[in-house]
Amino acid sequence: MRAKIEENLLFLHHEDLPEFKKGGSVVRNSYFWALRSIAGQAKRYRDWEYESEVWLALGRMLLSFTESGYLGLRETVLEFPISQGEIPDVLRSVSTWE
Repeated sequence: MRAKIEENLLFLHHEDLPEFKKGGSVVRNSYFWALRSIAGQAKRYRDWEYESEVWLALGRMLLSFTESGYLGLRETVLEFPISQGEIPDVLRSVSTWE
């Protein structure tokens, strides 16, 4: 998922976020609700925002869904632009550069 950090907020690109689908995959729907539940802002068709206080929980959640094997890496790994600079330690295990 494309990600960026601005003013100590992590933004996940809205086009890369999972969608809730009634009658859809239980894993994908659970992933959607898990990500949404800790987001500071999670509006439809907008990037979701995460305060630094929840980054540890977000990292653990992403790692858990990655290890489950039900979702692809592009869905569970944060992809930062190279121009972002340093990736925070708490997110490093679930992040890469674009």
